[in-house]
Amino acid sequence: MTPEEMQERDVVEFTDDAGNKLLLEVMDYFFYNGEEFAALCNAKEDPADDDPDDDPVYIMKINSFVDEDGEEMEEFVPPEEELMEKLISVVRTRFVEGADDEDEE
Repeated sequence: MTPEEMQERDVVEFTDDAGNKLLLEVMDYFFYNGEEFAALCNAKEDPADDDPDDDPVYIMKINSFVDEDGEEMEEFVPPEEELMEKLISVVRTRFVEGADDEDEE
């Protein structure tokens, strides 16, 4: 996947604990209690092959900051453990409502 495709599809690169590269695509941004979060899934080379039921969904908190060059940056960090159940509920609700809206069209 080229850097242009990554940016166009909002793909973020992470490194897991074992040092492996992991590409995740942002499915949705949302706010909870005034803080911004993102729901992400594995990025596929061909989005047409995407079956959202096959992949796990990751929830990350977004911390915005300004770097030393004055550029606004975003950092994706895992949310606190005690928030996870509530965030999972929010994400499920957003996707179920989104699927219902698509079915009505």
